[in-house]
Amino acid sequence: MISPETVAAVRERADITVVIGENVRLQKRGRSHLGLCPFHKEKTPSFSVNQERGLFYCFGCHESGSVIDYVMRLEGYTFPEAIRALAERFSIEVVETGSAQEHQRAQRRRRDRDELYAVNNLAAVYFEQQLAAGGHPLAELAHAELARRGLALGQNEVCDEALRAFRIGYAPYGWDGFTNYLRAQGQSPKLAHKLGLITARQHGDGYYDAFRHRLMFAVMDKAGRVVAFSGRALEEPAATRLQQLGIEPMYRPRPGEEQRPAPKYVNSAESPIYVKGETVFGLYQARLALRREQQSVLVEGNFDVLALHARGVHNVVAPLGTAFTSAQANLLKRYAPEVVVLFDADRAGRKAAAALRAPAREAGLRVRVGKLPDGADPDDFARQHGVAALRAVLKNASGMLEYLIDETLGGDAVWDGSREQTLARIKQVVGFLAEERDPSLRQMAKTYADQVASKLVIGGHAPSDLRALERMVARALAQPTNARERVPDVVRLGPKARSPVDEDAIDRAVLGALLDFPELLGEAVVQEAVGYLSGEVALGLAALVQMWDAKKPLESGQLLDLMPQAIHSFAVGRLASPKFIDLEAARSELLKNTSKIRLGALRGDKHAVAQELARAQGMGDVDAEDDLLRQLTRVAQEKRRLRRND
Repeated sequence: MISPETVAAVRERADITVVIGENVRLQKRGRSHLGLCPFHKEKTPSFSVNQERGLFYCFGCHESGSVIDYVMRLEGYTFPEAIRALAERFSIEVVETGSAQEHQRAQRRRRDRDELYAVNNLAAVYFEQQLAAGGHPLAELAHAELARRGLALGQNEVCDEALRAFRIGYAPYGWDGFTNYLRAQGQSPKLAHKLGLITARQHGDGYYDAFRHRLMFAVMDKAGRVVAFSGRALEEPAATRLQQLGIEPMYRPRPGEEQRPAPKYVNSAESPIYVKGETVFGLYQARLALRREQQSVLVEGNFDVLALHARGVHNVVAPLGTAFTSAQANLLKRYAPEVVVLFDADRAGRKAAAALRAPAREAGLRVRVGKLPDGADPDDFARQHGVAALRAVLKNASGMLEYLIDETLGGDAVWDGSREQTLARIKQVVGFLAEERDPSLRQMAKTYADQVASKLVIGGHAPSDLRALERMVARALAQPTNARERVPDVVRLGPKARSPVDEDAIDRAVLGALLDFPELLGEAVVQEAVGYLSGEVALGLAALVQMWDAKKPLESGQLLDLMPQAIHSFAVGRLASPKFIDLEAARSELLKNTSKIRLGALRGDKHAVAQELARAQGMGDVDAEDDLLRQLTRVAQEKRRLRRND
């Protein structure tokens, strides 16, 4: 476990403008820096960064926090991952808590993983070199495959950038190219074997290459480290070409025996640094676009990801040839609340799209499904129709429930089948609706059943069919949803609903002035005035007073830890982007607003005293009546004084 001292050192020494400036162009504006928000699309800068206080705040989407929060949200890191990344970036020693033995075990685990990352990176460099100009002569077949898909190396800078970003390479033809390279680099083959880069020979000692004559895709984790590889089969070289190059064929079929086709894709085996069902291909390259678009586009294949990225669709990812898992859904949800599924328009693609519903729902990830023409895949569609047409498909994507119903019923064709087929399809749709956790969607099952019933009557179905339909709906709606309820994580933008007197806004204005200039708390007139604050703002003020009374410097992280959650975002925004740069202006604003608060309190006092006065007059209590009249007079005098000073 990381020590509190390390966390404090990161908060103090990690320069937020340096970290954010790596992805956002910041310009100095008064006491803050301003730039375009990396968390949503905007044309006018509304993203404020306060270097002195180590905070950021977006006035558009209201994202806010410290440098640690920024790294966690942008990169999808956990808190410890963000601390370690920032500590490494700013040369801060990470001190672990716990026993010496626990510390040693943790260090050993990190060292072992780092060694595996290093071997994978070595392999990625090797494959890149083989594809590059002057590399392996049979890389020409890899170049031909790229060119066939409109991704020829050297075609244009955008395409070249995509090939570099995904670390595309070539695994040479032959059995031991990479194995010999490892030996030449003085590397032990054990780690490469553990990573699935080489395979132990069944007969005799030694190893041979696991990836042979393949176009190589590097699979990266969310930190950009190579954790695995995916190799795509290429056209076999002609025998004459092999002879010309003096290369021995890898396979020599016996007379009359046909060579078996190689698997289309060969993927790395799972390892201590790679779990297929927890990794999303292209996530590292897409991470900034996912934040900006607030949407991911999920495709089936590696080539789809590469091709769309090269054509300017940067928020595209793939599930690495496996069924989409809950872990992958949770990982995507860290970056964007919505996924648009764009699988191949064939039976397998439609089945895979439907299977996403359960893991996405469990993660609270909104799902829409884009529809391509029959037989098309995203790569082909983008090449034939252009990116604008592809974006239109994404924009018009239907909700998952709508997609499932449409696919199940197939339009009016549902009524053309047999009685059993019709009822089976209807039962499936009722089941979809009943599985929903939203009560309004579950209720749609009954509405839908009523609509179907009328069609059954018109179609001449027997009354028993109607009774069967009623029982079907009743049973479906009686079933639990088999998962805990989730509230969708939706960001609601726009101003908070205000009370008639806007009391909360006035209270926040007072707190804001004090956050701009905490030294105002040392003035007696201010101390008296802020006593009229109430609610969550008063608790926030108490946190500020606590630090002021302790004679501590205003450390933003510690202060925010003490703030109530209800005003946390407001406090971060004000600390990151102060309203006042002049002390007198802040004092004037503060006193003006505390006068308004006091006037509101006096109005309440007047109302309460007036009620008591009416009661005293009704009872004939002259002494109480005189006392209450004097109180009313004092309230009126105080109100006049405050209005004069306002």
